[in-house]
Amino acid sequence: MPATTVHLVRHGEVYNPDHVLYERLPDFHLSDRGVRMAQATARYMAGHSGINHAEAVYSSPLDRTRETAGEILKALNAVRSQRGEQPLDLHTDPRLIEAGNEFRGRRIGHGSGALWRPENLRLIRNLHRPTWGESYQSIGRRMSEFVYEKVDEYAGGQIIVVSHESPIWSFRHLLETGHPEHWMFLRHTALASVTSITFDADTHELLAIAYADPAASVQ
Repeated sequence: MPATTVHLVRHGEVYNPDHVLYERLPDFHLSDRGVRMAQATARYMAGHSGINHAEAVYSSPLDRTRETAGEILKALNAVRSQRGEQPLDLHTDPRLIEAGNEFRGRRIGHGSGALWRPENLRLIRNLHRPTWGESYQSIGRRMSEFVYEKVDEYAGGQIIVVSHESPIWSFRHLLETGHPEHWMFLRHTALASVTSITFDADTHELLAIAYADPAASVQ
């Protein structure tokens, strides 16, 4: 029974001094701490005898995820070089992107982002089924499509996928409960964390879910 493991990595901390909801906006990059977080996770993955044999690295097309993936690639490729293997390249896929959100570009709780404004109250009708942006069902579908496609493509192997909190947790919740809807305040997906999901490559049956937070102590 060949098993495929997909390691879902959340990006590191973003430089955002104005506390804007950046969502899919361009030019939001890792902070200095975010780079250190990405490097800590990269060291963890490069030092893991299973993960450092990953066959591919994928990322959301946004700056913060590509930068996190870049640190992981540098660490993995150093190990691959020592083993005499060819370096891996970064692949991006739009299905891994952050969830759409109607509050993008606003500072939540202030000015145009103040939740008491009538136009904003109309958006927030249900915290369990978002009414202010892309639905959890949509997120779950695109993540499922991507993951199962790669489970088949890399049957029996491992890949690393850098994405965002909402897509990672929505997909995990879908696997564990049968539906992607959840309370956003109960997500267990820390910055630069690794959610490793293993499937039977033949049947797509879920075999195991593991979680690691290598950057928890990064200051």
